[in-house]
Amino acid sequence: MTDIQTLHILNKSPEHPRANRCMEMMAAGDGLLLTGSGVLLLATGQLPDASKVFALAPDVDARGLGHIAGNAISVDFTEMVTLTLEAQKVISW
Repeated sequence: MTDIQTLHILNKSPEHPRANRCMEMMAAGDGLLLTGSGVLLLATGQLPDASKVFALAPDVDARGLGHIAGNAISVDFTEMVTLTLEAQKVISW
């Protein structure tokens, strides 16, 4: 079993209210998976420090953010599914 307590899947842009709520709800031991417009958070430099951050590679590439990684780990669709299966809880934002 993974060491991720809750995997937060964020597909909203950084200025969306759910993105702010997601960041507020992050706790130690949680993971953050950025998908869709959520990968735009990479460009803000406001990634959570204490959590594991993952970004869906096709969405990062589609938005031209491949050069901005920060502390995010790039994952493909198979790895994304694995993360959701191994996390103890999953919340989609």
